[in-house]
Order: sequence, then C-alpha cells, then structure tokens
Amino acid sequence: MTARPQRRPACLQCPSPAKIKRPKNGHALCIAHFLSTFETEVLQTMETSGLFSRGETIAIGASGGKDSTVLASVLSTLNTRHNLGLNLHLLSIDEGIVGYRDHSLATVQRNARQYGLPLTVLSYRELYGWTMDDVVATVGKKSNCTYCGVFRRQALDRGCEMLNISHVVTGHNADDMAETVLMNLLRGDLPRLARCTAITTRSSSSSSSSSDASATVRRSKPLKYAYQKEIVLYAHHRKLDYFTTECTYAPEAFRGSARDLVKALERVRPTAIMDILRSGEAFAGLLRPTDGNRTLVPPQKCAEKECTCNEEDSLGTCSSTSFASGEGAMHIHEAQLRNLHHHHHHHHTTETPSPSSPSPKNPTAKRKQQLLRSCTQCGYLTSQDLCQACVMLQSLNRSRPAVMVQIEHDG
Repeated sequence: MTARPQRRPACLQCPSPAKIKRPKNGHALCIAHFLSTFETEVLQTMETSGLFSRGETIAIGASGGKDSTVLASVLSTLNTRHNLGLNLHLLSIDEGIVGYRDHSLATVQRNARQYGLPLTVLSYRELYGWTMDDVVATVGKKSNCTYCGVFRRQALDRGCEMLNISHVVTGHNADDMAETVLMNLLRGDLPRLARCTAITTRSSSSSSSSSDASATVRRSKPLKYAYQKEIVLYAHHRKLDYFTTECTYAPEAFRGSARDLVKALERVRPTAIMDILRSGEAFAGLLRPTDGNRTLVPPQKCAEKECTCNEEDSLGTCSSTSFASGEGAMHIHEAQLRNLHHHHHHHHTTETPSPSSPSPKNPTAKRKQQLLRSCTQCGYLTSQDLCQACVMLQSLNRSRPAVMVQIEHDG
C-alpha cells in the first residue's frame, strides 16, 4: 500500500500551505507572510528603539553582502510603504582586497541603481595610503582584522562627516550579536560585555558631550533581532542581488571561532542565538547600573598593552585573547561591582580612585571627565594626541618595506 504524501501544514496567518519554518521561532508561514512578517519585525525594532526621526538623513553601511543588501532593501521598502520621511544614502568602504571587495562593490553599485539611492565609496588607499592587501603583506594574517576594524570604523565616520550625516546603520544581525557576547565572555571582557548588545552606540571618537554636535556619529543596528538564516531566506525570496563570498582574511579572526560555537549551539537548540543575545542584554543591565540617564560604570581600557582595539565599538574585533588577571579590565570591573554591591549609590570614575574622586568621605568631589580633542595628525576626534588609526599607521609605516617606499617616491 503506497503511503500518501504528507500534506504541508497551513500558514499560521492564512489558509495557504506553509513554505517556510522560521528558524527563529519555528512558525510555519507562506512566503508572502514570511516576507511581510520579517519587514514588520524590523519596523517594530526601529519604532520601539526610537532609531529614526522624520526628515533624518541615514547612511547605510553597504558592503554588497547579504546583511547590508537586505538592510538597504528593507529600509527602502519601509520608508516608501510607511512614509517614514527618511533620506537614505549608501556609504561603502573599499578596503582594497583584490578579488573580494572589488567584486562586492560592483554589487553595491547595482543596488544603488535598483533602489534609486545615492552611493559614496571611500577607499583605505585614499584615506590612509594603505590597502588591506598591503597591510596583510606587512603584518601577516594574525592581527589584520584589528587593523581593518579600526580603519573601517574611522572611514565610516569620515564618510559621514564628508556627507554631513550624523547617523549610520549597519547590517549586524542576531547571529553577529550572539557571537560578540560569546567573544567577550571568552575573553573575560566585562566592559565590552556591558556595551555589546546596545542597538545604538556612538563612535568612540565622538561624544554627546562634544562641543561640535556635527562630529557625533550614531551607529544603529535595525537587524539586531533578525536571524542570519532568515536574512538569507528573505534575500532569496525577494530575489535580491548580493555578493556571497567571505572575506579572504576573515577565517583567521577570533570571531570565526565564536561563530562556529554559536552554530554548534544552534543545531542543538534553535533558540540559542536569541537566548545568548537576551543573556547579553541581561548582563548589560547588571554591569551598567544607571542613575537616571547616566551610566555609573563607564568603559575601561583594554588591558593588552599592544592592543589597538576600539573600546567603544560594540562589535569590535580585537584579536587579543588574554587579559592580565591582576591588572586587566575584568579585575577592575569586578572590583567596581563589589563596591557597587555595598555602595550602589556612589559614582565611579574611569581612573583609579584618588582623593579628588567621589567617595563616602568626599561625596562632593568632581569626577574626572574624558576630554576629546582633535588628533594632531589627521584631525579625527580622540581622547589622545593621536587617534587609533594614526597610531596603527605609524607602526605600519615603520615596518613598510624600503622598496615599497622607493616605488611610491618614484611615482
């Protein structure tokens, strides 16, 4: 007796047969309702987090990959459908990776024409005089992601400044956020753990206390709660044009190990990604107690003496894997948490407590403020004489092969 083929379950929202079982929650949906549900959830994330305001100009960090392509498509669709009044602008960074970024930028150019959005492309070569291929040839693959991360963040800021835009959105998704939570846990980096799940951050070189408001760049992640698998499904069924090849140098990054761990956990427990993300948000609530709108436990410096990571970036890619147990950020933060347990109403400073710092004996003393100034070399806002990018460029230029210098000199 021939077995009858199993009938597909009905869509959760209509009588049509379900075509997709959502990895995020297991809901069975037809294609049309999957697409509309995905877009609605992104809109809800934007509205509940208050990401945008009418008339605001938004730079979309566009790489040509699935995440940024879906982000550009969804924002363009929602902006038209719901009359959000946003001015969208694609901003791409050319890192100078032959066979990877040059091909992906061609995808971005096609997307710009398809969505009718203006596109600006900035390159590492024109900003720093180096491409990532040059950097890797000089420093090797072990720490190249650290260089690229710092350069790219500053390049986005410079692009926004050039376009007079103060808000940039990126395609970071729930998988990326979960990976970052695990990375910070594995490194014992509590200060970053306290910030890494924020849906909106500010550039490390900018601050709301800065006298130049135009220099402040907000970074938002509208796809924060979107699973990567669902982003791929959305791109497939919307027939979006995107570039699929992974960065040539990415397999060497520490993030790759965290990604493998997240995928392994997801196979055992499909909700693991959202569980990790929610746990990170809960940790952030514990590690960043607030008094009104003011954070009482500010970020600490990375304990690695040679580390060039961007401390303020919620998705930093520092390749350091160890922290000094006695002097590192984790030790400092644990001490602060112990103090908060006994004196939760007292403020902490970003430096070691001194007689002028707030304390039970001296509650009226002023807190030390981090002062921002222009980098003496490039003018980028920083708390030091030189910004991180310029420090890294000095190191690269010292190690640049003499023959390369001679070739550039000869023109």
